[in-house]
Amino acid sequence: MNWANESSPKGFILLGFSDRPWLQMPLFVLLLVSYTITIFGNVSIMMVCILDPKLHTPMYFFLTNLSILDLCYTTSTVPHMLINICRNKKTISYGGCMAQLIIFLALGATECLLLAVMSFDRYVAICRPLHYVVIMNHWFCLRMVSFSWLIGFSNSVLQSSLTLNMPRCGHQEVDHFFCEVPALLKLSCADTKPIEAELFFFSVLILLIPVTLILISYGFIAQAVLRIRSAEGRKKAFGTCGSHMVVVSLFFGTGIYMYLQPPSSTSKDWGKMVSLFYGIITPMLNPLIYSLRNKDMKEAFKRVMCITFFYKK
Repeated sequence: MNWANESSPKGFILLGFSDRPWLQMPLFVLLLVSYTITIFGNVSIMMVCILDPKLHTPMYFFLTNLSILDLCYTTSTVPHMLINICRNKKTISYGGCMAQLIIFLALGATECLLLAVMSFDRYVAICRPLHYVVIMNHWFCLRMVSFSWLIGFSNSVLQSSLTLNMPRCGHQEVDHFFCEVPALLKLSCADTKPIEAELFFFSVLILLIPVTLILISYGFIAQAVLRIRSAEGRKKAFGTCGSHMVVVSLFFGTGIYMYLQPPSSTSKDWGKMVSLFYGIITPMLNPLIYSLRNKDMKEAFKRVMCITFFYKK
């Protein structure tokens, strides 16, 4: 891969909302609050899932991985965005842009696959409960998670290499908050349609196939839940799966809007807002959705807090 493009010595200028100075402070506050909640929420979920033996199940193993993903996902972009808002020269080095692009793409793709794995886990738990322990064994779960991470990073390297190798003819101003594929493609001085077609193919694999599998899984789950005679059992099943569907809708809906249409057709400001949503708001909402809508998680929080408090006493 020819990473050393003609723009590499100079790096890039991230415009963001530079043309709207009055938005800088509200955006800074939004990013800082969202990032703080994201760190606290995801670290809390990770610690509770690790410390509470009752949560040592496949579902919470996948949830722990999702929290790690969201924590790294936001950290790859938000700290630099906060620094850039506070200074007049909003720049990023070529190496920094390359690292940001690869990590952001890799973690985003991995999360798409992990959400599909989590839906399969719920399908087996509800539709094949007698076979759950056999199917969702420890090694199978590890392989599923490892596969998600491997495919995510492989997809990222391919998409990043295609994007960064496009000739830019000295163009440095990225009309975005961070280095992302659609924004970087707009810098190219060559025909981007062949590259856009290849990137569209990879995006279909990473976005549409997982979301289709998720919808199929939840179609079977809905049928199985409606056959449950116990009202409490139906409520618990819908509660667990409902939280997952909220996360899926938020993440995939915005991701599909951004990556499954040509960059030229995306509204400049609307594209920035959508990126903020799936890159920052969704990772912040994930721990809130899974903790507030999950009875087992709330009880585990109480147990861990009680044990910690009692131990300190």
